[in-house]
Amino acid sequence: MSPETISTEIYPKGLAHQGADPIKAIETFYVRPRWLFVRVETEKGIVGWGEATLEGHTEAVEGSFADLRERFVGWDSANIEDIWQTAYRHRFYRGGPVLMSAISGLDIALWDIKGKTLGVPVWQILGGKVRNRCQVYGWIGGDRPSDVLAQAQSRKDEGFTAVKMNAVESVAWLDSPDIVEATVERVKQVRSLGLDVGLDFHGRVHRPLAKQLAKALEPHRPLFIEEPLLPGQQQEIKSLYGMTSIPIALGERLFTRQDVRPYFESGCIDIIQPDIAHSGGISETRRIATMAETYDIGVAPHCPLGPIAFAASLQLGFATPNFVICEMSWKMHYNAADFDLLTYMRNPGVFAVRDGAVALLEGAGLGIEIDEARVRAEDAEFRAGRVKAWRNPIWRGPDGAIREW
Repeated sequence: MSPETISTEIYPKGLAHQGADPIKAIETFYVRPRWLFVRVETEKGIVGWGEATLEGHTEAVEGSFADLRERFVGWDSANIEDIWQTAYRHRFYRGGPVLMSAISGLDIALWDIKGKTLGVPVWQILGGKVRNRCQVYGWIGGDRPSDVLAQAQSRKDEGFTAVKMNAVESVAWLDSPDIVEATVERVKQVRSLGLDVGLDFHGRVHRPLAKQLAKALEPHRPLFIEEPLLPGQQQEIKSLYGMTSIPIALGERLFTRQDVRPYFESGCIDIIQPDIAHSGGISETRRIATMAETYDIGVAPHCPLGPIAFAASLQLGFATPNFVICEMSWKMHYNAADFDLLTYMRNPGVFAVRDGAVALLEGAGLGIEIDEARVRAEDAEFRAGRVKAWRNPIWRGPDGAIREW
């Protein structure tokens, strides 16, 4: 390697081309219920929006943006891959939820800018569409599922054909068989309405109960069981995989191609669920999806988040052959009437659910219009200390021992 190819600058300006549109500013905004939006503006005045939400870790992600801002302001906004590779590889320590969520927010915003610059939707520059609509599912039940029948009926009335609910509440390592019976009964109720239902074990179920639940649920044909065991328990998940015909899904706590690789190679999952706000944005999530196709694994983006992450997930879905379904947080239990999926949008109609799906987004970039004034006003409440960042609950059993949330 010749000496001139090695830069000794800490913050070199990267590659550029004639007519480049450098990044002028990178801003972050905390908005309720629990989202972190990213705004990137170029020297030519084009604004792209991203989402770097990492539930419960807002301040940590914002700390990462201090570095990203110092590093990438002045870089050519068109060079998404060069920026991504630099952000990921040139700090020696890689991956993890905090860094990858920050990279995700920046990456999504840059794809939004790219689409707006070219005047086309992101799916068009990902190779074009492979479908005209993306199937979605809504949430019922919440963290403590009980009366799900009325909620499921409401979702059906709203246009959904599939829903997801948590399989159990707080459970011990080995718990009462009554929990299994209660879960099965809830699934039967929802299925009686003609809805498909996914069951989220949420990593809160341990091996003794997971085996019982999978066996008891099998006759009722859930759409999938999600995070049946904790991430990292690959061999245990593979063992469970061999015990049931129910599709097994996971991936919200896996952030890179390297993270998902052992699950693909061991053949222990059917559906990968990367969260585009955690898994390196559109760039890395697309690479994960392409890897999954090699192993005949479907892609169902995890997205209990805001409108920017949801739009980015849909853009990926429109251009991804093995996409199957996407999570949608509209009226989710973490949200409220004043702070829901559509709250910060100027064109909420693009997310209309009809026959269980959202139609092709036709607008340039991500295809959504963000109400910047409302975002800035909400973030000001957080900066003034009048709003606190969201934190997940801490669960303990009757004996005082901590339990998985």
